[in-house]
Amino acid sequence: MSLDRLVRVGGGRVLEHAPVGPLTTYRVGGSVRALVTLATMSDALELLPLIEATGLDVVVIGNGSNLLVAEGEHDAVAIRLVGDFTGLSWSDDARSVAVVAGGGLDLPVMARRLVAEGIVGFEWAVGVPGSVGGAVAMNAGGHGSDMDANVTSVELWHDGTVATWDRGRLNFGYRSSAVARGDVVLSATLSLVKGDIGEARARLSEIVRWRRQHQPGGANAGSVFRNPEHDHAGRLIEAAGCKGLRLGSAMVSEKHANFIIADPGGSADDVRRLIALVRTRVADVAGVTLVAENRFFGFEDAP
Repeated sequence: MSLDRLVRVGGGRVLEHAPVGPLTTYRVGGSVRALVTLATMSDALELLPLIEATGLDVVVIGNGSNLLVAEGEHDAVAIRLVGDFTGLSWSDDARSVAVVAGGGLDLPVMARRLVAEGIVGFEWAVGVPGSVGGAVAMNAGGHGSDMDANVTSVELWHDGTVATWDRGRLNFGYRSSAVARGDVVLSATLSLVKGDIGEARARLSEIVRWRRQHQPGGANAGSVFRNPEHDHAGRLIEAAGCKGLRLGSAMVSEKHANFIIADPGGSADDVRRLIALVRTRVADVAGVTLVAENRFFGFEDAP
């Protein structure tokens, strides 16, 4: 009955039997029992306890740029942050700028808005198609930086309450943090600095140019595997003969071997099986067991 209560109290904020695979950048995959959209802190304080009371698995969708959802309907609740949770504000003193970003804010949008205000140090994020919450959870990064470089604290729903964690509690590592599945990052505070707008815009342009030159388009979720220490996953995958490898409706990109492209109308199960096949072939050829950077939901045997 707890799910019925969530549906009743949530009203238009709760969509039952909701497709969530199409909300990811793979654009394939199944649905969940309920999708809850939170637009204000009042929404969060009212509905997050009801979500927790259902006892169902919880997945935060964000931009879906690092997530693969299995086919079929899952007995789970998905959460999306919109409205107030896409806000951006800042205050500065003589030494630094404190930036507060909503957990649902798009990273490229955030990077461009900050540069337009002469706030620098976050340009790297213009090429990462995720949300702030997801970026905190996986310590997203690129071009020589990551969230760990600037995040000073986050506000999140954890263990039945809204809490504030400082950077020490976050325990950032390479593409990892202490934020667990079921936690909801509501906002993050970052420490940045003022800088030259012209130089920052040039850095944005160079990052966008580099990404377009070296990374594929299409339905993908960015780098599938983490880079092993002192090596690159893409190099290992190519050396194992997997570049261009196809399995059903999924293919290893011919432009960058650490990307997998899903065909329109394809299958999340094909993507998952291809990820597992690539991992096995690299292990056989190079003796290296690749660790997935993508997150998986609904699979019993995720790689």
